[in-house]
Amino acid sequence: MNDKPAILGGKPLFGAKLNFVHPTLPDFTELAGGVRGCLSSGMVTKGRHLREFEAALAEHLGVKHAIAVSSCTTGLMLAYQCLGLRGDAVIPSFTFMATASSLVWAGLRPVFGDVDARTTNLDPAAAEAVITPETSAIVVVHNFGNPADIDAFQAIADRHGLKLIFDAAHGFGTLYRGAPVGVQGHAQVFSMSPTKLLIAGEGGLITTNDDEAAERLRFGREYGNSGNYDSAFAGFNARMPEFNALLGLKGLRGLEAGARRRNEVAALYREELGRLPGLTFQEVRPGNRSSFKDFSIVVDPDAFGLTRDELAAALGAENIDTRKYYDPPVHRQTAYRHYADGRPLPNTEWLAAGSLSLPIWSNMENSTALGVCRAVSRLYEQSRDVRRVLRSRSPRPFACAGAGRPRASSG
Repeated sequence: MNDKPAILGGKPLFGAKLNFVHPTLPDFTELAGGVRGCLSSGMVTKGRHLREFEAALAEHLGVKHAIAVSSCTTGLMLAYQCLGLRGDAVIPSFTFMATASSLVWAGLRPVFGDVDARTTNLDPAAAEAVITPETSAIVVVHNFGNPADIDAFQAIADRHGLKLIFDAAHGFGTLYRGAPVGVQGHAQVFSMSPTKLLIAGEGGLITTNDDEAAERLRFGREYGNSGNYDSAFAGFNARMPEFNALLGLKGLRGLEAGARRRNEVAALYREELGRLPGLTFQEVRPGNRSSFKDFSIVVDPDAFGLTRDELAAALGAENIDTRKYYDPPVHRQTAYRHYADGRPLPNTEWLAAGSLSLPIWSNMENSTALGVCRAVSRLYEQSRDVRRVLRSRSPRPFACAGAGRPRASSG
């Protein structure tokens, strides 16, 4: 049997491209009646499907108010505005760019705190260290669906009189101490784009138990107009169309099964890849459950024999799609680097250089995950030849993962 990796001239383990994501969507027959009703009634927005979807989400998450919007980004923008934030907000840099872009659009200044290298979430002690009199909020991300240390952040917010907001873009399917995230803090904002566990095509959700904030949020997604055509404040159009609400409502039925299946795939990945040196995994604290919106490994090139970038290139030759989340981190991106204050973020830099997300989805078969593991394993076994070939093809050396090692965290 020829077990040579594709990058060395062997046959790719996957004959066709293995996509990074594979959205779980209902059959059209499940949507046809609702879509037909929207078209025949002319109610393509602000109709009964939206109301039903919001009610179902509020019940599922155990929260008083669930306000559906056009995207997680617009949801974050509205949350910052309607909670009256001013000045600075502490955020991680190891996150998707929308965490920062929504702040800037709302007139706030992002201040970066380092993450915990094990959980990849914002480190509570690092966040508290950058709080100043100009700080009005802490924005915490449940990164890759791994719930943040909510209680620790609530204590910090209470101690400093700050608003606590969670970027829960990856949060559907996440459990904190056995219960869904969504009720904690002043607000949480979810995504329902096609890479997530709950898909509405495009869409977002803001959750809060604050009655006054909820009212402003509902006006805010309607240009700040309460219905009298007199804008109380400068909102914008952040409405979720009926079709998206209908799609999300159908998808909600399979959310729990999808989250459980992703955890099974993640456990398989950890078991198989954990046998290889130089690979580490995100830590999920006891009593919590990650949604595993993404399954990410961190590659130590000295122990594994390949850098993260070399491994990604070699997996690409096997027709396996991967992602380098988040490289560059937000504080080094062109639009936001001027907000960085020079404070070192060693764990952020280490993760950005070494993190590689592998394919995972809510109905992935074990055989597919095992194929990915086999690809990684044989690349490790033949890493010296793989590195030699890759470096001979590239005019520039592949980036090395993380100079140094992550520092100890407080958590």
